[in-house]
Amino acid sequence: MGAPANPRPHPRLRRALIVTTVVGGTLALLGGLVWGGQRSLVYLPSGGDPPPAGEMIDGAEDVHLHTEDGLELGGWYVPASEPTRDAAVLVTNGNAGNRESRVPLARALSEEGFSVLLFDYRGYGGNPGSPTESGLTTDARAAANLLAERGHTKDRVLYWGESLGAGVAVNLATERPPAGLFLRSPFTSLADMAGEHYPIVPSSILRDTYPVRDIVSELDVPTSVASGEADTVVPTEQSHQVAEACPNLIEEIVLPDAGHNEAAMVHGPEVVAGFVRLADRVL
Repeated sequence: MGAPANPRPHPRLRRALIVTTVVGGTLALLGGLVWGGQRSLVYLPSGGDPPPAGEMIDGAEDVHLHTEDGLELGGWYVPASEPTRDAAVLVTNGNAGNRESRVPLARALSEEGFSVLLFDYRGYGGNPGSPTESGLTTDARAAANLLAERGHTKDRVLYWGESLGAGVAVNLATERPPAGLFLRSPFTSLADMAGEHYPIVPSSILRDTYPVRDIVSELDVPTSVASGEADTVVPTEQSHQVAEACPNLIEEIVLPDAGHNEAAMVHGPEVVAGFVRLADRVL
């Protein structure tokens, strides 16, 4: 005698199974899309090659950085207007634009007596490659090598890291500590930033992490942190937490009315003056 046929699931159970399958499939699809496309949300390069350095800043020259994984990246070396400090600034950009948008900053620092290296990461400013956290750190390492080749010893080099570039700067500082570290609008970690702007995205699937707060807590490098209270991109509280984590904090600068990309925050006199105070302490 044959075995009895399996009873059909109760209608409610069938509906529950269908809903579970649909939801599970949707979440899997969403997770796949986030995993594959998340870097396009993090890195926002401008297309095209920047113009020649001399067209943008008097006395600046085009330079080429060579990374250890075989890429050639474009950059500008801006000598000090008055070489009174014998010091250089390595600028690690934020996640958008290219070196052309950092011209006012380079001019301001040059006028204060610093030589400045502006460069673009892989995938930015017409450079080959695609940006990743490890890739950007490799690019910054190549920038530090170029400054060394120019005769700037590490005890006469400071890093200026802006926003995501603060993450690049602290990553580089773990292996090549500078004389001083200036972090403009730093976030605590990329996971915290994802939670701020994309709260439905689980931090466990992030491909890049930039744990800025954790790294600076282990760095014995003189550090200043600047932020703006009107910043709607990186919450001021995150920048404040980075400052609190620094064991060798020189100064925390807070501009009450400055937004993330406003001139006052990017290259304004108060921010530049804060950098100069850091340099005066460590050089």
